[in-house]
Amino acid sequence: MYAYKFGTGFLLGMLLGWLFTRMKLPSLLGMLITGIVLGPYVLNPLDDSILNISADLRQIALIVILTRAGLSLDINDLKKVGRPAVLMCFVPACLEILGMVLLAPGIRGITVLEAAIMGAVVGAVSPAVIVPKMLVLMDQGYGVEKSIPQLLLAGASVDDIFVIVMFTAFTGLAQGNGITPASFARIPVSIITGIILGVLVGIVLALFFEKIHIRDSGKVVILLSLSFLMITLEHAVETYVPFSELLAVMSIGISLQKKRQAVAERLSAKYSKLWVAAEILLFVLVGATVNIGYAAKAGGGAVLLIFCVLLFRMAGVWICLLGTRLLIKERIFCMIGYMPKATVQAAIGGIPLAMGLACGDIVLTVAVLAILITAPLGAFGIDRTYRRLLQCKK
Repeated sequence: MYAYKFGTGFLLGMLLGWLFTRMKLPSLLGMLITGIVLGPYVLNPLDDSILNISADLRQIALIVILTRAGLSLDINDLKKVGRPAVLMCFVPACLEILGMVLLAPGIRGITVLEAAIMGAVVGAVSPAVIVPKMLVLMDQGYGVEKSIPQLLLAGASVDDIFVIVMFTAFTGLAQGNGITPASFARIPVSIITGIILGVLVGIVLALFFEKIHIRDSGKVVILLSLSFLMITLEHAVETYVPFSELLAVMSIGISLQKKRQAVAERLSAKYSKLWVAAEILLFVLVGATVNIGYAAKAGGGAVLLIFCVLLFRMAGVWICLLGTRLLIKERIFCMIGYMPKATVQAAIGGIPLAMGLACGDIVLTVAVLAILITAPLGAFGIDRTYRRLLQCKK
């Protein structure tokens, strides 16, 4: 029965995703709707055991797409971007949190600290939406001459780390723990340690694959296993040393691509096939976390709030791109491309409620609405504008 329900949900997500594609809409919207309908707040046919491991399954899907991103990302292209790539990691998120702090108390009647918590939840972009879209652009040659896909790809990966640390700091303050300089120092430390370990593992893998012949399918198994070990390592050492397993996973791919480009290209093709299944798994399960009752109660005020803070995020992207050689239309594309939210909101949106914070219900509601609004809107915006706004190298 467990396998039957899981397989049914998987097939329905694939079918609805295909139908939405035929209607010129993002397939992930169909997958999200499938998850919502099959989730515990609507029809509820999914087994509790599936929902209990939902977070772990979503993590696996995210690892697949981040590894593929690393295998496809040429670090030399990223170096060409320089300063904007660094600024994109935190400036848009900071402005979105600021927008929430300024607007949410008046629109939703919450405190400034509760608004900061809400801003940290919705402030992250979704690598699961952005990364596959940017990989398509890189494959087709759109924007690659000015490294626009690489810019958004790298920024989306680090942006999540920054926002999660901010969220942890704000919820700690709400529980009376306070914010210390050490909590903010964890941000650069986790970034540096994740990159260093990932690069070292990638170098070792490159040497290993050079000396020992293994089929590409076997290489994929080794790479996936090491990625899962990175997650275990993060949980094991987080008390002592901040460590980002997502950056480590991506850095392994980047390092392997740098040392063994031919191998990286073949493995990237293998991961592309894995992503076909992982994408369905990810967004169906994200949809299953959506409490449609909360979304209905939130009303137009929460929707208005989401669109208002998105304007703050877009302003942040524009600031990051000041002084670059990007054309106005290319900057507009970056603003659209840095909009989608899904994975982080699904992962941490319910934590304030579980903590017993007074803002828990409204934070979860806004997180859910942010997924429903920005994930399909951002994906649709990318698909509909990149041919018009970006130059094609090929």
